[in-house]
Amino acid sequence: MNIKEIPGIKHTDSGQFFLLAGPCAIESEDMALKIAEKAVKITDNLKIPYVFKGSYRKANRSRIDSFTGIGDEKALKILRKVSETFDIPTITDFHSAAEAQMAAEYVDILQVPAFLCRQTDILVAAAKTGKVVSIKKGQFLAPEAMIFAIDKVRDSGNNKVMVTDRGTTFGYQDLIVDYRGIPTMKKMDVPVVLDITHSLQQPNQSTGVTGGKPELIETIAKAGIAVGADGLFLETHFDPANAKSDGANMLHLDHLSALLEKLTAIRSVVKGF
Repeated sequence: MNIKEIPGIKHTDSGQFFLLAGPCAIESEDMALKIAEKAVKITDNLKIPYVFKGSYRKANRSRIDSFTGIGDEKALKILRKVSETFDIPTITDFHSAAEAQMAAEYVDILQVPAFLCRQTDILVAAAKTGKVVSIKKGQFLAPEAMIFAIDKVRDSGNNKVMVTDRGTTFGYQDLIVDYRGIPTMKKMDVPVVLDITHSLQQPNQSTGVTGGKPELIETIAKAGIAVGADGLFLETHFDPANAKSDGANMLHLDHLSALLEKLTAIRSVVKGF
């Protein structure tokens, strides 16, 4: 797959990595539009191909009282409005085969969550929508195993597939990024994305609230670009401390521009080699 196949994506001839970025969950229309407006301005300036990310519902939560969403249809309509307002593609994750077609009506890319990347019915349902399918590598899988998830999509008649590394389980409460996985998965003839912010999660905390190490976002991102990641995924918010989901490992929106400026410079050097 070539990222030019993503409907409406811009700056694909710039030689830069592409970016999937936005809030963890859609909390409101104003919030989504505010984040998208700033991200579009920054990525247009740096000629970075950009896709807005937002979850219409958070199905995988540690506690039953955790925020899950504002309503599926309401959140999906907000994603569509973001796309139409800024003329950009959007991506969202979905959680069952029955939801694939519903989500596909509103977004350009369907993301298969890491915990669900081996679920055949989910992969097949995503493939049959005809949308671009982004599969997150399970925290429990070796990079080599992702070829089987990719083949499930391809064998269902859809070659528009990419994969995302989001770290690998290291003990019970930490993740580690094995950068060898990026060139390994690139050999599968798919765009390979590094999920910076989820790689810095600290799951399974005794409080039932996932922790994180956002101070290492720049470190993880720089290394990902240096070893050849085609794209980056990150979650960003103008008030991470009060975000309703994954605030502990999100990038503050005020820091997005400076980070991307550094990463585009590294990418230019890497492309020069």
